[in-house]
Amino acid sequence: MRPRLCWADLRGRRVGVWGLGVEGRANVAMLDRLGVEPVVVADEAALASGGLAALQRCEVVVKSPGISRHRPEAAALALGGVSLVGGLGLWLEGADRRRVVMITGTKGKSTTTSIAGHLLRRLGYQTFIGGNIGVPPYGAEDSSYDWWIVEVSSYQATDVTCSPRVVVVTSLHEDHLPWHANSCATYYDDKLSLTSQPGLHTTIANAEDSTLRAHAAQLGGDVVWLHDDAAAVWTDCLGLPGRHNRVNALLARAVLSALGIREAHDPDALAAAAGEFEPLPSRLTKIATVGGVDFIDDSLSTNVLPTIAALDAFPGRPVALIVGGEDRGIDYDELASHIKARVAPTVVCTIPDSGPRIAHTLRGAGVDASECRDLAAAVAAGYEAVKPSGVVLLSPAAPSFGVFRDYKHRAQAFATAVTALTP
Repeated sequence: MRPRLCWADLRGRRVGVWGLGVEGRANVAMLDRLGVEPVVVADEAALASGGLAALQRCEVVVKSPGISRHRPEAAALALGGVSLVGGLGLWLEGADRRRVVMITGTKGKSTTTSIAGHLLRRLGYQTFIGGNIGVPPYGAEDSSYDWWIVEVSSYQATDVTCSPRVVVVTSLHEDHLPWHANSCATYYDDKLSLTSQPGLHTTIANAEDSTLRAHAAQLGGDVVWLHDDAAAVWTDCLGLPGRHNRVNALLARAVLSALGIREAHDPDALAAAAGEFEPLPSRLTKIATVGGVDFIDDSLSTNVLPTIAALDAFPGRPVALIVGGEDRGIDYDELASHIKARVAPTVVCTIPDSGPRIAHTLRGAGVDASECRDLAAAVAAGYEAVKPSGVVLLSPAAPSFGVFRDYKHRAQAFATAVTALTP
């Protein structure tokens, strides 16, 4: 059992900070405000050159989310009696959890977080939107919010030792397996641990997700299963394509309902509040039309689930799907089955690094796939395949790392390749 500590509990203790990403820097800043000068181990090189020994001399180590609890150094710290904690968990232990909503899920969590926060703000509530998206809540300049809407990754979920009253789970599918001990079961356990901590009252869960339904026994609190509702026309005012985005919007509405916001049950008020929503970048973003072909940037789709949803956003239209990226070992059989069952013509162009493995899986299911040397070649091939009125969809079902710095770099490369086309 991990100790339940809040930030204030770290005053006067020997504290280490492990990792200096966005949240790591916020951890150092928070400790500075508390008057604590930590031992800082910034990266793997520092860890190997005496950093682990330095951390083992601490009472508490605040780690960055990207550092897995399942790696041997983490186990060594725990065996030595060091409390290994995360900044989000420290913040939640000291927060008014009645005013906090945490939103997690393999995919859809960023959009659902953004919609819930947008609706609350437009309805007149001072609302924090952050966590895995944006800044950590303890890095906020103001603390006088009415509501805190916090996105939580599977990495961060393992740092949380209590729960807010309301938790949302948007979806469940294997992902990030190297971080989670190369185990899908461990990933599911870590991801859903957020719904089984002390303090939870309500879990809002996406009933449209079959994997999540299969893990219903792991959901704590009063579970509210959210079903799709095609009659919820207020969601159109958000300007987000696809059935999956309607479900994300309905999950956000369920958040408002759980918080007791009366407008949650007024479609006209929701439609008015939905106006002026700014979609997150690289999520089914149309970047150009060339010779009648639409080019869609969905670079943030790093898993099979959102790529399937992206395909479903273009029913009846020919699609050239570009997939591939960092290989995390996930299964692409479900994607292959979905493409094979699609009625409209669909061509697949795969890119490194995972492109060859994805192509092999698709061909095994009877789906033709072309292995392209890079993203620019895939854009050109896709364009030729779906002219004159189709869609070239970058929805990679894989992270960007390896070939690209991040999803933004991949999106920029996609836009550059589109610009180079001659209609």
